[in-house]
Amino acid sequence: MKLIKGLAAVAIFCLQIATANISMAQTLPADTIAAYFDEIREATRPWHALWDKDLYGDLLFVNPENREIFANTPDKNGALTKVGTIYKGILPNKINFANTAIEWNGNRWAMIVLPAISADKTQRINLLAHELFHRIQPELGFSDASMAEANNSHLDTKDGRVYLRLELEALKNAVLAQTGESRIEHLTHALLFRKYRNQLFPGTAPAENSLELNEGLAEYTGQTVSGLNRREKAGKHFTGNISLFVQMPTFVRSFAYQTIPVYGYLLADTKKDWNKEITVHTNLAEYFIQSFHIKLPEDLKTAARAIESKYGADEIWAEETAREERNSRLLAEYRAKFVTHPHVDILLEQMNFSFDPRNVTILDSIGTVYPVTRIADKWGVLTAEKGALISPDWKKVTLSAPTEITGQRITGDGWTLELEQGYVLLKEHQNHVLKRR
Repeated sequence: MKLIKGLAAVAIFCLQIATANISMAQTLPADTIAAYFDEIREATRPWHALWDKDLYGDLLFVNPENREIFANTPDKNGALTKVGTIYKGILPNKINFANTAIEWNGNRWAMIVLPAISADKTQRINLLAHELFHRIQPELGFSDASMAEANNSHLDTKDGRVYLRLELEALKNAVLAQTGESRIEHLTHALLFRKYRNQLFPGTAPAENSLELNEGLAEYTGQTVSGLNRREKAGKHFTGNISLFVQMPTFVRSFAYQTIPVYGYLLADTKKDWNKEITVHTNLAEYFIQSFHIKLPEDLKTAARAIESKYGADEIWAEETAREERNSRLLAEYRAKFVTHPHVDILLEQMNFSFDPRNVTILDSIGTVYPVTRIADKWGVLTAEKGALISPDWKKVTLSAPTEITGQRITGDGWTLELEQGYVLLKEHQNHVLKRR
C-alpha cells in the first residue's frame, strides 16, 4: 500500500515480499506489541552511523479492523492513553492507514498496519526500519514534497518490463559472483540494460530515479538493519526476492525495492558510507556507474542485444509477450468501465489516499487505475475494491456507475462512497458528478 496526503506530499507504503507466516492483528496482545517496540529500538541502536541519525522514533501500529492504535510514545495533543508501557487510542476515520510516515497530532510517526508484522524477526525489523527511515527523510534532506514520484508507466510495457527483468537477472548474478571481475561484469550488464531501457523510453530516467531515491534508500536501510549477514543476503534473500518480484502483475511502483538494495549492498564492500553521499539531486544510475568504475559502450542497443541471452532473454520475452496480450484485454475493460460506459467523476480537493502499489495499471494518458484504494477528502470517504481511475494531474477520481444511492451513502460495483453533509451526487447526461449543495 501507499499513502498520499494532499496533492504533493508523498509517503510510501512498504512493499515487503515475505513468505513467513503473518501474525493476525487481533492476536497481538499489548505485551507483544511492547516487545516489538523494544525489539526495533534495540535493532536500530547499532546503526546510528548509517545516516548519522537515530532511526528509532515515534512509531504506531494500526489495527485495520477497528482503527485501534498502539504507539510507543504519547502524541503531542494527548489523544492517546497510556496502558502499561505503550499508548492506545483510535485513528480518526479521515486518516488512511498504511505502512508509511505520517504527520498526526503533533508527531511525525512511522505507521505500520497490522497484520503486516512478520513472524520472521529479520523481515519484521526490515519493515519497521524501512518505515522509520521514511519518518526521518525530511531531516536527511529528502522532504516528502521533494520525493513526489513521477510516472513510470514505461515499466508496464513489454520492452520496459523485459529490460528491467534483464537488469535484475544481471544483479542476481552479480550478487552470486565468486570473483570481483565476474561481479563487475554482471554489474556492467545490469547498468547497460538500464541505460538501454531509458534510451528506448526517452525522459524516463528521472522518473525511475525519483522512486529509487524514495523507496530504494528506505529499503536499503531496512535490509541493512534487519540483521541478515552477507552470506544470507547473497545466498537467498536478494535472489529470492527478485524471483518473487518478477511474478508480480506490475513493476511501476515497486521495482526500487529490488534495485537499490542490491547496488548498495555490492557498493558497500568498497564504499561503506556510500548512502550518505546521496542527495535529492543525485542521479543514482550515474552514481553507481562512476562508483563501480564502469565503462559502457556507446552503442547500447547492439551491446544489450548481444548479451541478453546470458540472462534468459528468450523466456522473458515469451512471458512478457503473453502478458501484453492479457493486459490489452484488461485495458479494454478499464476503458469501457471508466470512459465509454456511464461513470462517476469526483473532483479531488484535499485528499488522503492509500493503495497497493503492486497491482496498479496505467491507462494510456487517461490516468492510473488503482484496483484497491481508499480516499478520504473534504467530501467524505471512498473505498474501492474493484478499481478507481485517478487522472494524471491528481485532480479527479472516476468510478463505475452507481447502483444504489441511499442518503449520503452511495454504492457501485465494488465501491462505497460515504459523503459528508453539503455534498450531493448529481446525474449530468449519462454520467454522475459530485457537487456541493
